[in-house]
Amino acid sequence: MKIAIGSDHGGFELKAEVMKHLSDRGIEFKDFGCYDANSCDYPDIAKPVAKAVVNKEYDFGILICGTGIGISITANKIKGIRAALCSDCFSAEATRLHNNANILAMGGRVVGPGLALKIVDTFLDTPFSNEERHIRRINKIEE
Repeated sequence: MKIAIGSDHGGFELKAEVMKHLSDRGIEFKDFGCYDANSCDYPDIAKPVAKAVVNKEYDFGILICGTGIGISITANKIKGIRAALCSDCFSAEATRLHNNANILAMGGRVVGPGLALKIVDTFLDTPFSNEERHIRRINKIEE
């Protein structure tokens, strides 16, 4: 499994925690920035992560900004991306099962590191259900 990960300044600290966790789990990842806590624009991070996922260079993406909202909105502008903003494990599981989400978005100012790592694990470890009704709905989204 390969993960594309990125954050703006509001998610920089949480991204560091997530990257350490991915490393501890032996999961390969690439950090698309930002690389310090200086203010930056989340679209500059979200777009390259989303494009790398759509191009199948990475299996999933993880994006983090202050709330997770702006970065997820930006990622969802890229055709083929289904970025889900999750602040709990139930949503992370449901979006993988039902929506086959390919990017997890979180808010660095919303969830603490303990919960965030559980959300990451839930998202990455939950397979898509492949149920016909969910496939039909995803196809409608893509249209």
